[in-house]
Amino acid sequence: AFQHWVYAEAPHSVTAADMDRRWRELVSRFMPGVNWDGLQTEMETGWHRKGHIFEAPFYYIEYGLAQIGALQVWRNALADQSGAVAAYRSALALGYTRPLPALFTAAGARFAFDRATVGRLMALIQEQLAILDAQ
Repeated sequence: AFQHWVYAEAPHSVTAADMDRRWRELVSRFMPGVNWDGLQTEMETGWHRKGHIFEAPFYYIEYGLAQIGALQVWRNALADQSGAVAAYRSALALGYTRPLPALFTAAGARFAFDRATVGRLMALIQEQLAILDAQ
C-alpha cells in the first residue's frame, strides 16, 4: 500500500513528513492494537528502514504474488490434500525450466492478481477464520 501510494498517488512535491504521515496511517490500519507508546518516531519513520522500497520497487509485489499462489495451494489442500501436495511437488520439480505462470498452473493455481482471484481467496480466509473462531 505504501509503495502504491508513493509511485501512483503521492504528489510530485511529496515530502518526508508526508511519507511519515502516510506510513503512520498504514501502520495504524494494518497493525491495529500495537502499542507504540514511546516509539512514535520509530513507527512513523519505519519506511526509512525499508531500502528496497526505492532500490527495488517491485520487491513487495513478488511477495504478494507468492502469497496469492500459496493461498491457492492451501485452498486446494483443503479440498484434496494429497492432490494439492502432488501438484505442488510437480511444480517444484519444474524449477527454473518454466516461466512463473506455468509453475502456478502446474501447482493448480492461477497466476493472477485480479479482483476475482483475490476476492475468492479473501472469502476463503474469512470463512476459515470464522471456523477457527467458532472452535
